[in-house]
Amino acid sequence: VQLQASGGGLVQAGGSLRLSCAASGKLNGINVMGWFRRVPGKTRDLVAHILNNGMPDYAASVKGRFTLSRDNADNKVYLQMNNLKPEDTAVYYCYARRQGSDFWGQGTQVTVSS
Repeated sequence: VQLQASGGGLVQAGGSLRLSCAASGKLNGINVMGWFRRVPGKTRDLVAHILNNGMPDYAASVKGRFTLSRDNADNKVYLQMNNLKPEDTAVYYCYARRQGSDFWGQGTQVTVSS
């Protein structure tokens, strides 16, 4: 599974960004897709993920501000990020789980200025 992420950038606090992730390769059997993020010097933390035909699950810090959606027909996931805060600054990684193995995109930088 290959994952191509896009949509990061620089935005002021209170602004919005939309991240996209396109999956390609062996896609049958993917049962989870979502996003993690990592701040330098810290662990990579879950932002949101969604199981097949399931409801998205969010980290407490982003609930109510971020919305995860999945387009199964196009094998894409989107992360709509609203009311961004400086603490959302991180590298965001798309990920997918297929048959017990995790796959990661290349990461996209999100920077929120105060």
